[in-house]
Amino acid sequence: MVSQRGRRNGAAVAAGTPDADNAPTAEMPAVTVEADPVRARSIPEAAVARLAVYLRVLSGMSDQGATTVASEELSAAAGVNSAKLRKDLSYLGSYGTRGVGYEVSVLIEEIERILGLTRKHKVAVVGIGNLGHALANYGGFPGRGFPVEALFDLDPDLIGIPVGGIPVSHLEDIASVCKEREISIGVIATPPTAAQSVCDRLVAGGVQCILNFAPVVLQVPSHIEVRKVDLAVELQILSFHVARRADAELGANGTGNGYVIQT
Repeated sequence: MVSQRGRRNGAAVAAGTPDADNAPTAEMPAVTVEADPVRARSIPEAAVARLAVYLRVLSGMSDQGATTVASEELSAAAGVNSAKLRKDLSYLGSYGTRGVGYEVSVLIEEIERILGLTRKHKVAVVGIGNLGHALANYGGFPGRGFPVEALFDLDPDLIGIPVGGIPVSHLEDIASVCKEREISIGVIATPPTAAQSVCDRLVAGGVQCILNFAPVVLQVPSHIEVRKVDLAVELQILSFHVARRADAELGANGTGNGYVIQT
């Protein structure tokens, strides 16, 4: 998944700060510091993505009755090393107690606050094809604070038809419906040729963030945050890793191509 800050006329707006994942960390007495906008802006984007993973893992642990969790246990469940996890959590001002670990409920509260999940973000899905249908019917969004409140398409056979309990509106009504329903996140699941026009309508409707599944780079104002999801690219990345392992095995047998991949 690729993050894109506002772009217009080919100019990109710089975002984020250098990742400090490799900085040393240490266990410290438990302390909780109120999350503030300055602290939130200072968190590297890679760490933000991991915080979302920690939240999912912690929520599952909480559902199972866990009250505390050791850094090693949480890091293993999240798929990161414990030093990186402690560094990520230090951005929140939260440190575990040696021999006790972290309070699950406190971490959930802090991560939800820093990720802006203390209020719901209404979502609109544009393009009700196979992917759009799946997104509209996905039951996991509302429970995580992202209720789907609007659907849009051009197909006259879909207009007015409920999908996931929400009637599909016409593409031309995006701006007015988004304003009326206070939509803050737009999801674009259209063909690439329609994506920019849809994006412009979403922006006109007051949408602040866009999740783009169309294989095209969107041009947006500087205050709009865009996340691009290209499934084909993700598969190509997986293909690279498969090929790298195959080459490594051939190299171990003395038949590799000699390429060295640095990670």
